[in-house]
Amino acid sequence: MRLWPWAVLTAGLLILHHAKLGGAPVPTNAVDPTARTFAGRGVVREIHRPEPIVVIQHEAISNYMSAMTMPFRVRQPSALANLHPGDEITFQLHVTATTSWVDRIEKVGTTVAPPVKNVEPAVTMNSMAANPLLDCKFTNELGQPVRLGDFQGQALGITFFYTRCPLPDFCPRLSKNFQEAEKKLEAMTGAPTNWHLLSVSFDPQFDTPAMLKAYGESYHYDPAHWSFLTGSPTTIAVLARACGVEYAPDGGAINHNFRTLIIDARGRLQMVFPFTGDFSASLADQMLKAAAAANPLPPENSQ
Repeated sequence: MRLWPWAVLTAGLLILHHAKLGGAPVPTNAVDPTARTFAGRGVVREIHRPEPIVVIQHEAISNYMSAMTMPFRVRQPSALANLHPGDEITFQLHVTATTSWVDRIEKVGTTVAPPVKNVEPAVTMNSMAANPLLDCKFTNELGQPVRLGDFQGQALGITFFYTRCPLPDFCPRLSKNFQEAEKKLEAMTGAPTNWHLLSVSFDPQFDTPAMLKAYGESYHYDPAHWSFLTGSPTTIAVLARACGVEYAPDGGAINHNFRTLIIDARGRLQMVFPFTGDFSASLADQMLKAAAAANPLPPENSQ
């Protein structure tokens, strides 16, 4: 299974005289004195040069994160020039309060790259008219039952995340986008009110309603316009696949791609943001457009 479909689009081991791979964090990158810097080792799984992003299946990064497969931003595209899937590398990971990136990427060996398989979803979110996903049952952060069908006639922003995500510019950035878009929309005079944001967790065992409520409160969310959803693993998997989201547990973390969908008030897919990063202004604009869509679809049981 291909875990990272990024084409439509959120280091070499630092050899110091007094540091070694897998040990304590190495000295902070001089480019950003607020960054914490860690040494890592792993295997390149995918390379996306336009962004540029490298997907690395890495070993545990001491004092920071367990072994997993993650996409990492690269500030210098030239660092990816001679890399290929299957290359064994060492690298530096830099993390600030709002962003992260890798550099000093050095090839140290080669493995066999895994085959890529593309699987089309049986159900999509292109239209909510008579869509079986309308009856999917979830639970929100208040412990209340929720169906997608409950939001007919409203513009929806849907994204996927998990509260334990370790990188600030991944899931936390998606939540920050929703926070900033919500604040902007609610501050507008005379703006439509038929809109709602849905953050769906694909970590249901850890992200209980109570955990999601605490997480939402950390973003000063308004439950009238923003809900955090959990549900059965099967239900979450069905919705995620329909939205083009692929994810897989990996130790205590989850490997996943990024998809934020905008569904207009007629139930039609309006736009997809297939990446992370700060797109809160565009998100708010798209939600306004989606909420203003005329002629909402009738309820599913109407004649």
